[in-house]
Amino acid sequence: MRPDWQPLLLTFQLAMTSTLALLLIGVPLGYWLAFTKTRLKPLVETMVGMPLVLPPSVLGFYLLLAFSPQHAFGLWLEHWLHIRLVFSFAGLVLGSVIFSLPFMVQPIQAGFEALPASLAEASRTLGKSEWTTVRRVLLPNMKPSLLTGAVLSFAHAIGEFGVVLMIGGNIPGVTRVASIAIYDEVESLHYAAANFYAAVLLGVSFAILFCVYLLNRRWRERAALEGS
Repeated sequence: MRPDWQPLLLTFQLAMTSTLALLLIGVPLGYWLAFTKTRLKPLVETMVGMPLVLPPSVLGFYLLLAFSPQHAFGLWLEHWLHIRLVFSFAGLVLGSVIFSLPFMVQPIQAGFEALPASLAEASRTLGKSEWTTVRRVLLPNMKPSLLTGAVLSFAHAIGEFGVVLMIGGNIPGVTRVASIAIYDEVESLHYAAANFYAAVLLGVSFAILFCVYLLNRRWRERAALEGS
């Protein structure tokens, strides 16, 4: 059997793209959720956390309806912005970002909340702006939270099936990621091909998680030594 690497390459491209997008979204959103006093906070936290309890097919179905050119929003996107999200890689990225949002935002929010208030207060006392305080003071002190959020989001995007199938379908070279390829090969009784894709995803996921736990352990040990 000659392995087809296209689904795996597309999977890792999707995971990298969605993880970078989630970092750009997750840091400001996690910061806002950690420090805001608005009464809307529980509502926003509920909306962010919904993908944790919703079946992927449910979220994928409503995203498919929203992005379809047969409905108002999808028609507006295609007519005015010339963007078609259904059955496209861009749609996969957007769906993956929405479905993996809590895996990025919640660790970052927890990281901000765990920082001593004196860090930000000292920075502001020295005349630093809010953006400088976040970028140069807070974020460097919550590297484990950032790494956890990025790794969980990346790993979740690698294994996602329901949402990407609903939005993207199964177009080779465009939306046929590894999880869908595994399903196809099993249905066709091509277990060797399915095992190839599954083994690669298993090995990559294990290696990533192992490195994260190792780095977090070293960071904790270094923090303990610095604090002693």
